[in-house]
Amino acid sequence: MPHSDGLLWGAIADLSRFAALLTMAELGVADHLADGPLDTDELARRCGAHAPSLRRVLREAAGIGVVRSAGANGYDLTEMGTALRSDVPGSIRTSIRTLGEESFWYAMGNLPDTVRDGSSAFVTKYGNLYERLAANTEMGRMFDTHMATRAIPFTEGLIKRYDFAGVDSLVDVAGGRGHILAAVLHANLDMRGILFDLDRVTDLARELLAVEGLADRCEVVAGDFFASVPAGADAYLLAHILHNWDDGDAVRILRNVRRAMNPGGRVLLLESALPDDDAPHAGKDLDMRMLAIFNGGLERSREEYASLFQQADLELAEVIELDAGASLLEARAV
Repeated sequence: MPHSDGLLWGAIADLSRFAALLTMAELGVADHLADGPLDTDELARRCGAHAPSLRRVLREAAGIGVVRSAGANGYDLTEMGTALRSDVPGSIRTSIRTLGEESFWYAMGNLPDTVRDGSSAFVTKYGNLYERLAANTEMGRMFDTHMATRAIPFTEGLIKRYDFAGVDSLVDVAGGRGHILAAVLHANLDMRGILFDLDRVTDLARELLAVEGLADRCEVVAGDFFASVPAGADAYLLAHILHNWDDGDAVRILRNVRRAMNPGGRVLLLESALPDDDAPHAGKDLDMRMLAIFNGGLERSREEYASLFQQADLELAEVIELDAGASLLEARAV
C-alpha cells in the first residue's frame, strides 16, 4: 500500500477512534477508573452500560493508549487517559462531549451538503449556534467549558510572549466566562479589565472572576458587539471571535472597536492565522468546523486579516505565533 494510502486510511480510522473516546466521555469511564483497574463487568455496571459492547470500546481505547488491559477481563487508566477524567486540570472530557454532541456530529457528517450549496447544514437544521446554546443550558455549559479548555495553551503563550506594557485597561470582547482575561490580569497586576459578552454568560463570568479574586479589578458588561463595545480602553482582545463571521460582519465588529478605543490603543486578535503553503495546520482542521457550523465563518490568513484591519482604519503591526496553532495579531489605528 502506498504511503499516501496509509495516511488516508488513518484519517478514516480516526472517526472510529473519536467515537470510542466519545463513548468513554459520555459514560464517565475514566472517572470510574480513577481509583484503579476494574473488571469490565463491574465497570459496565457502574457506567450503566452493556458489558460486551463496552468491552469492544475499551479494546479500541487501549489501541489509542488511554486504557490498558489489567488481568483477564479488566482495564486500567493510563497516564494519557487521565485527561478524560472530570476532576483533573485541563480535562478534555467536556471538549470531547461537546464536539460529539448531536448537532456538531450532524454538522460534520453533512459537510458534503454544506459544500454543495454553500449553506451550513447545521444552520439549516438547528439554526444559529449561539441561539441554540442560549436555549439549551446543558449544551451551553459544555460549550463554554470546551472553549475555556481549548484556550489554555494559547493563553499561556499570550502571557509569555506578548508585552502588555502601556495597557492599563483591557476589554475582552465576547470573552465568555473570562478565563483568558483572568489569566492576563493575574500576570499584569496594574491592569483593569472589562469582560463584555451576551447576557447568556455574564453571570457565569462574574462568578469566575470572583473566584479568581478579580471582582474589584474587572467589570462585567452585557451587550452586542454589532451595536457597540465599551469605550475608553487601551486594548481590545478578541479571542476566536472574528472567525465566526463573514468579512462584512467582521469589519463591522472591528469598526466598533476602532471607534471605542483610546488614542494610541490597540486591537489584539487571537485567531488561527493560516499559512500560505500546503503544510498541515490546526487552523485548517478548525476551518472545517467553521464551514460546517456557520454561514460565513472561516479561518483566514495573515493577509486576509490585514485586509479586514485596513477596512476598519486599523493596520496590522505584529504577528506572534502562539501554541496550539493560534496566532496573536496586533493592530493599531491608522
